[in-house]
Amino acid sequence: MNINYKLLGGILAFLLGLYLAWYFSNILIYILISGVLSFIGQPLVRLFDKIHYGKFKMPHTLSAVLSLIVMLIVIFSLGLIFVPIISKQADVISNIDFQVLGSQLDEPLQDIESFLLKYGLLNNNESLEIVISNELQSIVNLTSAEYILKNILGFAGTLFIGLFAVIFLTFFFLRDDELFFDGIMLFVPTKYEKEGAKILSDTRRLLSRYFVGLSTEVFTMITLISLGLVIFGVNGALLIGFLGGLFNIIPYLGPIIGATMGVVIGATSNLSLGLYADIVPISITIIGTFAVANLIDNLVLQPVIYSTSVKAHPIEIFLVILMAGSLAGIPGMILAIPGYTVLRIIAKQFFSQVKIVRQLTKNI
Repeated sequence: MNINYKLLGGILAFLLGLYLAWYFSNILIYILISGVLSFIGQPLVRLFDKIHYGKFKMPHTLSAVLSLIVMLIVIFSLGLIFVPIISKQADVISNIDFQVLGSQLDEPLQDIESFLLKYGLLNNNESLEIVISNELQSIVNLTSAEYILKNILGFAGTLFIGLFAVIFLTFFFLRDDELFFDGIMLFVPTKYEKEGAKILSDTRRLLSRYFVGLSTEVFTMITLISLGLVIFGVNGALLIGFLGGLFNIIPYLGPIIGATMGVVIGATSNLSLGLYADIVPISITIIGTFAVANLIDNLVLQPVIYSTSVKAHPIEIFLVILMAGSLAGIPGMILAIPGYTVLRIIAKQFFSQVKIVRQLTKNI
């Protein structure tokens, strides 16, 4: 029996690569995060490189340092703004008088409980009031200072190592924009180096535009949601806007998650003040604000990002996101667009003779 040792060696090398990627997944995540940050920061580096005064020209290394500092200032400024707001919201939740809340909701809960018992959605030995009370109490426990401190202390070491690794790698990726891709080229077979270089060049160009556009979309959504809620006088408007914009990274499902969290935050803020009658109007206001903001996002921001960055039709992107979500849930939805972009570039390079590939990659 003839054994193709070359093929067998290739399969074993591939399996070994998968195992190492799984075993060192945390390091791989640091590298990928740093790569994404370098995509976002490269326009800043090029902007600083253009600075000159007389014979003085901005050194490239200094441009990379300044770009990294600007990015860190933006990230830490967001932390300084929103961490106190999150802490304040935790205190608001912990100060809710659940006994008064229970008495206010007693009659509606009885109607809901009867409905659930009738259709077998609640066991006969269960009480909806007890179930809700236990769930709310668990939320309060999760927001307690003791619980948060315990988890922060346990996570501090890993967080520090992760932050240092990401900052360290991002600096070098900013300073040498070829470094990230040169590292990938080490794993490309020699006979495919030309095709590999073309794939990486196109990938860098499209993904750089995509991540810059995505960052712009997130900040725009934070601004739109926060501003709308501030106009309507909703408590916790900045926190709701921040979470709404942040969850917008998750295509299609993100706005629903953000709106749900926004309603919870708005409702708990009113419950802590004893404004039980305002819960429904506030909830409707928050949902309406999210609906308008996401309408602007879907009609203006996303078409611009998808058409100018990844060069794909919105319907095409929608179907890809649905498939990725079915395969890998929320992480799959987040990675769907950049992953699909890379696959299209690879397909164009190696399978351009296939009709469907030509159609899907004609704008790249």
